[in-house]
Amino acid sequence: MEIITVNDITPASCSPPSRGATSEATLAAFVSQAETDPAVVGLVLSGSQAHDGMTTGHSDHDVHVITRDQGPSAVREFHGFRSEHLDIVVMPLADFRLRGLPTDPQGWHRYAYVHARVLLDRLDGTIAELLDKKRRLDPDEAWNAANGYLDAYVNQTFRSLKSHRDGRAAMGHLDAAESVPFALEALFALHQRVRPYNKYLRWELERYPLSGPQWEVDHLLTTLLRIIADGDPDTQRSLFTDIEEAARQSGHHQILDSWGSDLNLLRRQS
Repeated sequence: MEIITVNDITPASCSPPSRGATSEATLAAFVSQAETDPAVVGLVLSGSQAHDGMTTGHSDHDVHVITRDQGPSAVREFHGFRSEHLDIVVMPLADFRLRGLPTDPQGWHRYAYVHARVLLDRLDGTIAELLDKKRRLDPDEAWNAANGYLDAYVNQTFRSLKSHRDGRAAMGHLDAAESVPFALEALFALHQRVRPYNKYLRWELERYPLSGPQWEVDHLLTTLLRIIADGDPDTQRSLFTDIEEAARQSGHHQILDSWGSDLNLLRRQS
């Protein structure tokens, strides 16, 4: 991490982002302020403001500021700044290149960039290009993610249904609830998509549907919520059968076949 000393910061940098009459005015003022810093090479808008129809009266503007890797920057001191109108993240270009990708310890940030918008790009399209790489999983990344999450999903569902079979419904319920995040990760990876944050799941499925009627938004959400609510075995089996079919169609036979006859407990009963 680059260390910024007091001598690196100009006196003008001590003024926090000004608050405008509206959230949009505050954003415009901050963008203008950031543009005066020659170390700033990019500005990216994320969060609900980048998702049409998701804003409320409480929505702020999530702004990611990308700076040059070397040299002083007045804007760096605003990293972590939050107000009712702004939520600011500042990072050097080297960090932005990796942010949200598999090698990033904070890879869970990935979805923040899927629908993000470029507000400033001083690198002749480099910021936009790096952002585009974060929007979808590349084929190898999707394959590896689908295999890993699929195995975890099978494991968690198998644990749940064994507990239900053996008269431990409460424990089966807990395992069923834990299977849902793995199911979503696997399902989106099978489509080379980044799993959305739960807040945006309905928004994502309505605007960018997954292929197949079994993934229709109301049907899928009803299924997931039922599993979370009580771990209903039949509902779990129905979801697993659909995911297994999608996984096999995408070529993930090996990871499924490694479970052998145990999969019979997970499949929809005829």
